[in-house]
Parts: sequence; structure tokens; C-alpha cells
Amino acid sequence: MNTGVKITAFAAALAATFGTAYGVGKGVGPVGEPQKAEHGDHAATPTPSQSAAADGHAGHGAQTPATGTAAAELPGGLQVSQDGYTLALETPVPAVGKSVLKFSIKDAAGRKVTAFTTEHGKELHFIVASRDLNTFRHLHPVKAADGTWSVDADLPAAGGYKAFADFKPAAPGAQGVTLGADLAVPGTYAPKPLPAVAPTATVDGYQVRLGGVLDPGKAGELKLTVTKGGKPVTDLEPYLGAYGHLVALRAGDLAYLHVHPNEGGPGPDVSFTATAPSAGTYRLFLDFQHEGKVRTASFTVTTGGGNASVPATGAATHDAGGHAHG
Repeated sequence: MNTGVKITAFAAALAATFGTAYGVGKGVGPVGEPQKAEHGDHAATPTPSQSAAADGHAGHGAQTPATGTAAAELPGGLQVSQDGYTLALETPVPAVGKSVLKFSIKDAAGRKVTAFTTEHGKELHFIVASRDLNTFRHLHPVKAADGTWSVDADLPAAGGYKAFADFKPAAPGAQGVTLGADLAVPGTYAPKPLPAVAPTATVDGYQVRLGGVLDPGKAGELKLTVTKGGKPVTDLEPYLGAYGHLVALRAGDLAYLHVHPNEGGPGPDVSFTATAPSAGTYRLFLDFQHEGKVRTASFTVTTGGGNASVPATGAATHDAGGHAHG
């Protein structure tokens, strides 16, 4: 059934508040597995080196407060606070349509962080995705002098969303961190089913074919091939310091895997190394730039049994998200 549910501003605010608080203490388990009442453990937990390969940044795993060592290596984005930093949303209940999102990164003393290390062309990468993973926004916020970030966002429907901030503080010895916090858009909520698994996505006349293997707990190559009108695109333009930028989100808890391409030329192939933290279903979002415009191709991929290949044939799927630039 696809029955709409009315979400009021008050209920949305409660959802954002308690959803964010929930994210601090516990992560939801992978799709299709029983949930534990107290711990939210994940199957096939990767090692620290596997986690670094999965998200493209060293030091993004969750740390234990007591020892500072890797603790079960939670994927990124499952916590609103980590390593003494917190993603503080100033607009947790935006309206349907175009809104200005404001947020800050606060340190352990509650002060807004103003100094960040530039990585992949930006001081901070900001992603917003709907809970049903049909909408994806890779946004480029602007930072004010006091550490407040703001960005225009177009959220097409009511419902739950999650915002991700991926950054590395400029403090000595600081590691990269990916934090996640809930957004709730008031209105009539009609969740959409997850798009079907298919190896080809079509966006703005471009066809992108996905090939490779996504294994739980094991690094593997994902290769995406960009064509237009049946001809390979061999002049992709650099975007965020590379010829492609890939974000993977796990269905259910929206665990965040931030991967970047292996070395290669400007197309038609863009190659990535990725590790799934567990068996389950994932949505992959590829950003690529051609003729001065950034486009997003999206895919649904499943894993399981320790080995799951992306299928060789199937129907095309269209990305329901897009880009907004701050």
C-alpha cells in the first residue's frame, strides 16, 4: 500500500529530535537481520583498514570514548556525535520544496568549529537523502565566519530525510568524521518503494552501466561506464578532484559509505573500490560532470552469501534526486 500519512510540524519536530537522539546511542542493524534491543550490532563488521577503503578516508570509523581505538567500526553517518564533534542542525524541520538548511559542527565544548582541512576540493561535504532512498542531494554549503553553514536545498516531498556531514577538522591529529542527523519535512507522507535492482541508469540522455562485485566485509571493484547516444564518453570533467564521486547508502539505517575512484582517465570508465559493511541492500549514487554540468546516476544493489555480483542485464532506472549548489 502507498497510503499517505499526514506529518504535522509538531510531529516532524519530535521525529527529528528523537530520531537524532536515537542516532547518538545506537545504530540500526542491517536489512533482513534481527535487531538487538540494546546494541544494534552489525554483521560482517569490517576491520579498520577495510573501513578506510570503504569510505575513502582514513580514520572515519567510530571510536570508543574510553580507549580511542576502533569500536566495532560502525559505518559513517550512524551517529550525530563522534570523536568530540557534533552535527548541529539549526533547521531540522524544513518545508517541502526549496528551503535554506543551516547547521554547524560543534566541538566537545559546544563551540562552532570554523577551521577544516580541505579534502576533495571542499572543507565539508554535505549529503541529504530521503529515508526511502528515492531522493539524493549532494549539496555544497557556504560557511560563515562564525562557523554556521547554509545551503539551498530542494526537498520534493514530506517525510523523513537524513543529512550527512563529511569533514576533517583542522585541529592537530584530527581524523576524518562522517556524522548523520535527521530531518523531518511536514506534510502528507507517501513512501515510495526502493527502486529495483538494475545495472543501467539513464539521466539526461546519458547511460551509465554498473559492473562489479559488492561483497560484505571484502574490498571489491565497482566499474561504472558512461555513454551517450551509444557512444562512450571519453572526456568526463574533474569533479571534486576526480572523474567521478560515488556515495553508497545502506537501506534501512542509511549507513554511509563514501568512496572515491581509483586512478584512471576521463572516461568512459570510472572505477571505485568499495567494501559493504554487511549483507543487505544498498543505493549507489554516482556524480559525474560533462559539458559543465554535474549529473547523478543511481543504482540499487544487493549483497548476500559473501558474494553478490551486480547483474549483467536489466531495465534502466532514473535518478530521483539531483544536485543543488550552495
